Amino acid sequence: MKRITSITVADKRKVFSKLKRANMAFRKKYPGDRSDRQPVHTVYGGANLFKHDIAQSFSEKSLHSLLTYAPNFCTFGKIFALDGANELPADKKRIKKLSKALKKMSLEERKNHPGFLSYEVYKKVKKKLKSEALEDFRIDFEDGFGNRSNEEEDATALNAAREVALGMERGTLPPFIGIRIKCFQEETKERGVRTLDIFITELLKNSGGKLPDNFVVMLPKVTIPQQVTALVECFQLLENKLNLEEGTLKMEMMVETTQSIMDYDGTNPLSRFILASKGRCFAMHFGTYDYTASCSITAKYQEMDHPVCDFAHHMTKVALAHTGIFLSDGATNTMPIGPHRGSLNAKQKAENRTVVHRSWKKGYDHIRHSLWNGYYQGWDLNPAQLPMRYTAVYAFFLESYHDAVDRLKTFVEKAARATLIGDVFDDAATGQGLLNYFLRALNSGAISEKEVLATGLTLEEIQSRSFKKILENRMLES
Repeated sequence: MKRITSITVADKRKVFSKLKRANMAFRKKYPGDRSDRQPVHTVYGGANLFKHDIAQSFSEKSLHSLLTYAPNFCTFGKIFALDGANELPADKKRIKKLSKALKKMSLEERKNHPGFLSYEVYKKVKKKLKSEALEDFRIDFEDGFGNRSNEEEDATALNAAREVALGMERGTLPPFIGIRIKCFQEETKERGVRTLDIFITELLKNSGGKLPDNFVVMLPKVTIPQQVTALVECFQLLENKLNLEEGTLKMEMMVETTQSIMDYDGTNPLSRFILASKGRCFAMHFGTYDYTASCSITAKYQEMDHPVCDFAHHMTKVALAHTGIFLSDGATNTMPIGPHRGSLNAKQKAENRTVVHRSWKKGYDHIRHSLWNGYYQGWDLNPAQLPMRYTAVYAFFLESYHDAVDRLKTFVEKAARATLIGDVFDDAATGQGLLNYFLRALNSGAISEKEVLATGLTLEEIQSRSFKKILENRMLES
């Protein structure tokens, strides 16, 4: 056969051997998104207040808040201005009648009703608050605890460790848990390490040498890689002293200053922070109020949706995309708690409702802004914030569920050929985007495994996280 190429096999082997090393090094740095569950929120609470049954407490208090200030799906939908809610009745009898009617409808019939989104989201939020209101809790020895005497912090660390051990024994802890120590700047590094040491030592003593599932240590206000290195070295010392397997202790860190986004030499240092963790860092959280303060934003405008926060979010996402590091936004500090307590008259109840509804809507808008920016986790500070957290997350995914099902199902059936559905044109990158939608929606609890299967994909295919692999496997099967 006549030769039609000029580059020999030996030539290619020489070229590609060097390229393979570079490709493998790239893959190691950018392994892709992790497939394990990411909580939709982290609650930060003062270490002095932590109890082993805090998950049950949050469930009861958040559900009470929802049922007190949003006693039905129509009121609920109007608070958050959900699609179609303005057409829903306000009269209690009509609401009850409509609720019964929607319950009898099939999903196909219900999805075209103006009350669909309010009804579905309210039902899911209630179920979530009853079953698992608290997903992730950080026992806070930093801002949520404050500067106290060494004796008081020592005692609090001991007590918190015992409470965690008790929670492990009784099965009452949330699915994710950890502690936030003081930062490793000069003034507080000694205190941070001492609290970490006391807590871990006492916890293992009371738990038979075990840590809770998904346990993590948060290092705040990271500004240089050496602070991360110091924490890793402390982890190694604790593991050696306490007979823990190497690599057991995991960490996360916080972006709270402009120096975490742009170093003095004009580069983004976040990847250096991650490298310094030696594979122990799982997540990067954003500190809204410290960061806005570092940008000289006055208190009135220190909000999650401020443009300086958007800049930090995008810089963080670009620096850490495809590294497997979970990203989390900060918190809304406006609490949905009414000003009146005790036995209330009608006027006081109305004033409480106004305050709670306004705060819920503000927090809902902030969370929606985070989701729009691709941040699927955020902070909460109080049980009364959880209704707005799950409302925002569930509404964000459910309002586009049927459209996403149709688009992904058709796209897969066409085996990645460009497809026109309605007025939206899809390409292969959009196919991956649709797959990401279902992964995130399923992870958050917004949709069930059964609802995912409406796409025509199997659960295993969805969890493969790769639209390209799904298409390749289907084409091989055909």
